[in-house]
Amino acid sequence: MGQYYKPVSLDLNEYLYSHDYDSGLKLMEHSYIGNSFVSAVENLLIPGGRWHKHKIVWAGDYAEALEGEEDTIYNLAETKINPEKAELDEKWRYLCNHTKKLYVDYNKVIAFDNGLTFNPLPILTCDGDGKRYDHGADDRIGSWTRDVISIEENIPEGFKEIDGDFGDL
Repeated sequence: MGQYYKPVSLDLNEYLYSHDYDSGLKLMEHSYIGNSFVSAVENLLIPGGRWHKHKIVWAGDYAEALEGEEDTIYNLAETKINPEKAELDEKWRYLCNHTKKLYVDYNKVIAFDNGLTFNPLPILTCDGDGKRYDHGADDRIGSWTRDVISIEENIPEGFKEIDGDFGDL
């Protein structure tokens, strides 16, 4: 059986549930650009959005318990929210990690042969069970978990770009 995931704002202890957006629970069932579930989270991360510059984790149900806690983020997230389904406006093209001062340019994310494109947001922020994911192994998977994340129209000063090629996961 695969691992189930849900995005959580650690600042508000809120989460979204993928089935509310007709998406699967497993990471690779919803982690592509244009997916309504991921788009709902992206819209929370833009300036003025409820989760803008929050600590974000795409929490897996197999993850380790939090230090000092008896349970995982997946189980401790208290409040389910259900923002409306909306595509992310094209002007919001930079996925930014304010903790590490890094960004991904959505316009440079590489598409698969089948036309789908992995969305780096859930892939970079996922927290599972020590890198056992639905597909592949890449040192970027989960490297942004629990960091301060936003989606911006412009690159913040002093940020460095990371590679947008997630096509081999």
